[in-house]
Amino acid sequence: MRNKLTDLNNHLFAQLERLADEDLDADAIEREVKRADAIVDVSDQVLRIADTGLKAAKLFAEHGEAVLPHLPQIGKQD
Repeated sequence: MRNKLTDLNNHLFAQLERLADEDLDADAIEREVKRADAIVDVSDQVLRIADTGLKAAKLFAEHGEAVLPHLPQIGKQD
């Protein structure tokens, strides 16, 4: 996997730093706010997917292979 959650964390902090730039004029602030909104929307989706994967791994750890038919993305592929 090329991108990791630590990369997402770095992107979020970089955006926070851009928003905190006191030299931005009103137009630049508006652009950064729009960019931040887009980053937050995508980040929310990434985190939901990661959470779903974590829940699937937890189910597998708790119930073993019996749960695999209900988790096709981590179970055996036909």
